[in-house]
Amino acid sequence: MDVAQPGQLILLLSADHKRFVIRLAPGSEFHTHRGRIFHDDILGQPLGRIIQSHKGERFVVLQATLFDLIMTVQRGGTIMYPKDIGYALVKLGVGPGARVIEAGTGSGALTTALASYVRPSGHVYSYELREDMQVRARKNIERLGLSEWTTFQVRDIAEGFDETHVDAVFLDVREPEEFLTQVWDALKWGGTFGTLVPTTNQVSEVLAGLYQVGFADIEVAEVILRLYKTVPARLRPMDRLTPHTGYLLFARKAAAFTVAAAEVAEGGERDAEDEQPTADTPIADGPIAGG
Repeated sequence: MDVAQPGQLILLLSADHKRFVIRLAPGSEFHTHRGRIFHDDILGQPLGRIIQSHKGERFVVLQATLFDLIMTVQRGGTIMYPKDIGYALVKLGVGPGARVIEAGTGSGALTTALASYVRPSGHVYSYELREDMQVRARKNIERLGLSEWTTFQVRDIAEGFDETHVDAVFLDVREPEEFLTQVWDALKWGGTFGTLVPTTNQVSEVLAGLYQVGFADIEVAEVILRLYKTVPARLRPMDRLTPHTGYLLFARKAAAFTVAAAEVAEGGERDAEDEQPTADTPIADGPIAGG
C-alpha cells in the first residue's frame, strides 16, 4: 500500500473539485479558506483516503500527477495546456535521455512536462527574453524538484542557441518563423521542431519559413478536447468549452522532397499531403540550410 512520504508532491481534492498541490514536510501546515491541513495528518498514511481540515472540510489525498503540476503552476500569463503538451511530447519524441531546447519559458508549464520526461539522463534548456517571466518559471521548477534537469537562459534567441545536436526544439514565441535557421542549426539530423501559434495567418508564415529553410515531414494540427459532466443520469458535455488554444506545427530536420516543397512554398495547387514519394522523386542530397 502506498503511503505519503516527506518531500512527496500530493494533490488535495476538495468536495467541490478544487485542487491544491503541496509538498509534504513534517510539522508543516497548508492554509486555505477551507481551513488548515496539517501535513503530519497525511504523512505515513495511505494515499486515496479522506482527511479533514480544522474546520471540518473534507479533502481526498492523492498522488499529484503531471496534469496536476502543470495546471497549478503560478502563472504570469496563458500557459500551454495539457491537451497540447501531450501531443507535443509525442511528436517531439521526448523521453528519458533527450536533450530539448524550448524558447519562451513563460510560467514553465511546458518546461515542467519536458523536465519530467527527460529524466534521469536528459536535459531541458529554456530560453526567455524577459527575466521577470523566467524568475517565476524558476520558482515553479524548483518547487517541483526539477531544477537538476533544467538550465535557464535569459537571452534573445536571434543570437542562436548555445546547444547543438539536440533532439528537439520547441518555440513558444511571438514570431517563430523568424528563428527557424537558429532552430535548424541547433537540431541534430532527424531532430524535431515544434511551435504553437494562435492564428491561421501565423501558421502560413511558419509554413513558408519551414519550406524555405528546408524542413521535412511538416504537420499542422489542432487538438480539441471536450469534457463531459460525470453524472450518470445526465451525461452531457460540460457547459464551458474551450476547444481552441492554438495551432501546433511540427517538422523534422531532414532532406526534404524539393519538388513538393517548392510548389507549396509558391502557393501551387497540389496539396503537400497528396505528394507520395516514389523512386524517381527528387530528394535533396544533403542539408538545404544551416549546418
